[in-house]
Amino acid sequence: MKKARLHKNNKPVTPRIHKVTFMLNDEEQRAVARYLERYKISNKSRWYRETVLSHILKVMEEDYPTLFNENEMRR
Repeated sequence: MKKARLHKNNKPVTPRIHKVTFMLNDEEQRAVARYLERYKISNKSRWYRETVLSHILKVMEEDYPTLFNENEMRR
């Protein structure tokens, strides 16, 4: 008896309706193409989205207000 395959639903819970467009120069485009080829990334849109959002979340986490400032925490 064949086991039924479970397929993960790749559709996002909330649809993406906001379009973002930007342009690259030739050198930037070559760098991105080289990176995508080297790391065998087939979904360029997802890569751009994950790269940008991970950077944003990282910066927001670092800038999050704390109870004490940096100098007080180092004492």
